[in-house]
Amino acid sequence: MRIGGCAPGTWKAATVLMLLAGTFLTGCGTYLRHGLDPAQARQREQTLTRREIGLSREQAEKILALNPEDVTGRDVRELLATAPAPRIITLHAGIFFAVSPSISFCKFLKGMGYPPASLKNPGDGTYTFSCYESSRKIAGVIAWYYEKEGLRPMMIGHSQGGMQTVKVLHRLAGDSDLRVWNPLTWEPEARCEIMDPLSGCTQSVAGLVLPYAAVLGAGGLTRSLPNQWSMCFPSMGLHQIPDSVESFTGFCKGADLWGGDYLGFGSMNHYKAEGGAVVRNVWLPTGYKHIFTPDTKHLLKSQQIKDWIDNYRPAGERIVRLKLHEQFDANAKNILWAADVWYSIKKHWVIELQRWIRAKSGPK
Repeated sequence: MRIGGCAPGTWKAATVLMLLAGTFLTGCGTYLRHGLDPAQARQREQTLTRREIGLSREQAEKILALNPEDVTGRDVRELLATAPAPRIITLHAGIFFAVSPSISFCKFLKGMGYPPASLKNPGDGTYTFSCYESSRKIAGVIAWYYEKEGLRPMMIGHSQGGMQTVKVLHRLAGDSDLRVWNPLTWEPEARCEIMDPLSGCTQSVAGLVLPYAAVLGAGGLTRSLPNQWSMCFPSMGLHQIPDSVESFTGFCKGADLWGGDYLGFGSMNHYKAEGGAVVRNVWLPTGYKHIFTPDTKHLLKSQQIKDWIDNYRPAGERIVRLKLHEQFDANAKNILWAADVWYSIKKHWVIELQRWIRAKSGPK
């Protein structure tokens, strides 16, 4: 059978090409980075460098007493909100109107009590990274932040930003040529090593292990875009998670043309650990929208919703299908994704602070 004079195979290929062309024609979500001049950069760097993290003995003891698996809203408000926090590296999707949902998620985190200074790039005030920015650059920025701030950053990637997140993890796992990249000047530095702020030992950029990363809707037709072709090779497979992260969550859903392989159905969308990383696969309801799932700032309008999110505890299984049974007094769109990611961020926030406190209070 022919449709419009085209053979079926030709028709399918043309459809894919039109969809991809439409993606590019709607505009790419990129940043034109302009770094600070050297004097400004040095001054700003002094405000970021945490030689001493600034916790009182009482604060430190209370943080050490926290159970990372059960961090409450009160813990955040009364203890953690005034403590330093790991830098959140948020990678937005590829088209310009997908930038806003990721920024909305950053503002949601701020409203839940996460320190805003750990959500923005200090050089230019942007909340997110573009999925079109170099994975080597992002890996180098992560190393720079860890060296200066003493807490290992976390990564949250959406759509193509999720693919770029996995690409960064593969870079950290084995790219020996990675250089430190300064996010104040947006220039690479002439070194491939940092001074580990906890051990005092030299640490290469490649080999740095992050505490937590999550990706949402990565795969699907976006695999066909030229900047993602490397993710189709076994050496940097999208669903193979290396040991450069301790805990990883992959979010997917059915009927997802853009972010799910085979329309997002089946186990081909599951992420697997190459080594010792703890990998969870979380299925969101099919009704969640691929582009707009990170749009979560509206959840802050309801105290009932905020309390539910703070009290959320994930199931222990490695493969979970989330369903919402509660009724709320306000718009709860995207609450399941927001709650699961917020739980993991709180958990690793505490773990990173405890790690820092123990390292600094140990034998000299």
